[in-house]
Amino acid sequence: MSEIIIVRHGQAQTGAKDEASYDKLSDLGHQQAAWLGQYWAGFRPFDLVLSGTMQRQIETGRSLGLASVTYAEDSRLNEMDYFGLAEFLKKHRSLAAPANQEEFQTHVRDVLGAWSRAEVCDNLESYSDFCTRILDCVREVAESSERTVIISSTGVIATLMAVALDLDMVRKTDVFLKIAHTSVHRFEVVGEEIRLIQFCATPHLDMPDRLALRTHI
Repeated sequence: MSEIIIVRHGQAQTGAKDEASYDKLSDLGHQQAAWLGQYWAGFRPFDLVLSGTMQRQIETGRSLGLASVTYAEDSRLNEMDYFGLAEFLKKHRSLAAPANQEEFQTHVRDVLGAWSRAEVCDNLESYSDFCTRILDCVREVAESSERTVIISSTGVIATLMAVALDLDMVRKTDVFLKIAHTSVHRFEVVGEEIRLIQFCATPHLDMPDRLALRTHI
């Protein structure tokens, strides 16, 4: 049995219209990560901070400010190409871009649903390949003797939740929309089985003066 600890990156550039513009932490995103690192300072230290290769993931790992750790990157922890999927569906299925948060929730359901049904073009990563690379990486981490914290993104965490709890795409989308920035999630890997221990913990943001600084988008 091995424990997997995975954190969603801090708030990125809310309102961005493409991946390049989105992929950088906001000032609040850096602060959210720093607060989490401070919270962890009195606990058992980590040996390794393993992030995807996306800028927002790397910046979150560094902003934790953890002492005496090694930093590494693995592209298998990268997020899905949400902007690419949305652009394809806008062009070929007339799926309009969301104008507000309520529309965004519907948009996520439509995009993830179409992707899972293989209704997107071949030059975008398939849903099956996305799930496979995540699980392959997590199982490798589980086999390591290093105490590792993974920094990744919403789609990656929601996928692990779906595997652990056998969620259909509707329920997986509900989970996707509830994962807060710098929230902590814990899983156990037992053989081929993945079990959920903790979902969306934000102890570093739960005090009264920080409640309004918990973000999802």
